Amino acid sequence: MISFAAKHLARARKKRFDRWYSQSVQLQEALFQSLIQRGRRTAFGREHNFDQIKTHEQFVENVPIRDYEGIKPYIDRIIEGERNVLWPGRPMYLTKTSGTTSGAKYIPISRESMPYQVDGARNALLMYLFQTGDLSFVSGRMMFISGSPAMDTKAGIPTGRLSGISHRHVPFYLRWHRLPSYKVNTIELWEEKVDAIVQETLKKNISLVSGIPPWVEMYFERLLEKTGKETVGQVFPNMSLFVHGGVSFQPYEQKFHELMGKEIPTLETFPASEGFLGFQDRWPSQGMVIIPDGGIFYEFIPAHRFYEDNPPRYTLGQVETGTNYVVILNTNAGLWGYNIGDTIRFESINPFRFASTGRLSHYTSAFGEHVIVQEAEDALAAAAEKTNATISEFTLAPLVNNPDGLPRHQWFVEYRSQPRSLDEFASVLDQTLQEKNPYYKDLVAGKILQKAQVISVPEDTFHKYMKAIGKLGGQNKVPHLSDNRKIADWIMENMETENKSP
Repeated sequence: MISFAAKHLARARKKRFDRWYSQSVQLQEALFQSLIQRGRRTAFGREHNFDQIKTHEQFVENVPIRDYEGIKPYIDRIIEGERNVLWPGRPMYLTKTSGTTSGAKYIPISRESMPYQVDGARNALLMYLFQTGDLSFVSGRMMFISGSPAMDTKAGIPTGRLSGISHRHVPFYLRWHRLPSYKVNTIELWEEKVDAIVQETLKKNISLVSGIPPWVEMYFERLLEKTGKETVGQVFPNMSLFVHGGVSFQPYEQKFHELMGKEIPTLETFPASEGFLGFQDRWPSQGMVIIPDGGIFYEFIPAHRFYEDNPPRYTLGQVETGTNYVVILNTNAGLWGYNIGDTIRFESINPFRFASTGRLSHYTSAFGEHVIVQEAEDALAAAAEKTNATISEFTLAPLVNNPDGLPRHQWFVEYRSQPRSLDEFASVLDQTLQEKNPYYKDLVAGKILQKAQVISVPEDTFHKYMKAIGKLGGQNKVPHLSDNRKIADWIMENMETENKSP
């Protein structure tokens, strides 16, 4: 039944997929006009002159960029019971996510936006089927490693993590295929939950696994410990697709395939509490195709200009390849000029395909070098390949007050297999980063910085750090870059560091 449904839906989606490739700009413009029309009926729309807005230029003049702190007063009004605040009526759900400055964040999901969340994930799988013809991923059970699906209410609005909300909207033909069970998935303690997932799935015919790469790898490792098998491929011989998102797969790819014991196809997606932005549409990958008719009108600000007083806000038709952009969303759930904190780079314009390059807050620029996650991951991958190393996890921090001389970057790296030479690893890493980032190269050449130092850390260092701060598992991610030494200092104080490069 599921094979027939998947084939039928994939064929039915072809016209829509074709429009994404040929009419993205037009679809965005039509969506913009529709959103503004609906927004006029809200308190936000009245306060920001939506009745006078007909063009994007007028929108920019009236609606400033906001992060969650900026939109929170409107969310508070919703929670207090007010209607028609950001979007007509009341939200269908509030998605609860972790905040850095305001505690929990509550992101609205409307009756209009909810179908697009489900549709995004479904279309990603249908696109894979459409492009490859491979139906093997529906031959067995599908495993989704995510946060708890348990829900509560806030001001009468169902509230929970996006995974819990999405759990309620899984298509009927997928429900019996889905694992883990609701009971297991609601376990809050991550380590207890992983053990329960292992116990529940070790004898099942798993054909698809989905989740954030580091937490899927932890599940795989526990699975191998439990079964005594050498590879996950021996436990799940029919596993044929890995769906991932949330963080770049690049730092985890080699380890993942080693755990599997074979290479299997992977499918990259870009889901967020605020909306589903895009997914991989070609194999081998050429980036992720942006969804132009998914209830989100996009704006893009060049990351290097984001902190200007009036940075440019480009529409989809104005972007260029090779530039790192901050993504701004305007959605059919009532988010307006909303900065989700993610950065992307377009790989192509016709069609519009992009790569995730990290978080605006996850960068290292203590010395004006503006290193982004993508550059750091590229440098790390080059060093690992050159020295036959496999990386488990890493983080990069500045060392401003260096007792041994000039300031520098310090990389804390946890290996699955050690490099044949740590000095060579550090040298390749630093040289590659200089090639990727001219600011960093100039600082090293000008004797402002000395070359990077790589510090090997013990196994499970980052696991222990995330546990120590109460963010182990689920949708939580280790920050790979930082402009401070919060993680670095914790490692130095709590872990016995091992080898260091000069």
